[in-house]
Amino acid sequence: MSKWLNGLESAFGGGPGGPKRVRTLRILLIVGGIGAALMIMNSFLTYKEVGTSAQDPNPPPQAEPAWGGASADTSPFAAIEHPLEMRLKEILEKIVGVGTVDVLVTVDSTEEIVVKENEQESQQTTDENDKNGGRRHITSITRDGQVVLYEVAGDQKPIVTKTINPRIRGILIVAKGAENATVRRLIVNAVEKGVSVPVNRISVVPSKQ
Repeated sequence: MSKWLNGLESAFGGGPGGPKRVRTLRILLIVGGIGAALMIMNSFLTYKEVGTSAQDPNPPPQAEPAWGGASADTSPFAAIEHPLEMRLKEILEKIVGVGTVDVLVTVDSTEEIVVKENEQESQQTTDENDKNGGRRHITSITRDGQVVLYEVAGDQKPIVTKTINPRIRGILIVAKGAENATVRRLIVNAVEKGVSVPVNRISVVPSKQ
């Protein structure tokens, strides 16, 4: 190997500027040797490709719907509106001339419970005379109430005297067949009588064909 290298340097370094050309040859041989060594090492190395499905431990926050999204479905209002919408849809689709129906119900309040109270009333009357000879008759009334409780299995509960259903703000109905005036009138009458909602709170429109 040494003889071969010496012969190559003698042939390459002949003529003027020979020593400089020899140094250039040696640099080229060193660089070529390093490149060959890297290629040989690369053939023995194995690479494991990392998939793009790795989960970011700190994912960016996701935008939430402006109307609340899933939380709205669990609200007290949704618990009233959704069952009523499904019930109306089921009934209205059974009316002659009515096809597919979509219903939107909005309520103003949830169910209201009125409990019994022991009311106590006190009245006080006062007569006053002013320096000009006038008289004033003043009566003050004070009312106080206390919820009446009853005990069941060691638990005290109030006595419920009345339950007031939620007040419906409006009902929107989109139905196939509602373009017919008779069918639309049947739908309005059914909703008005069925859920006790005034006609001015019911809107019925035809759906796309």
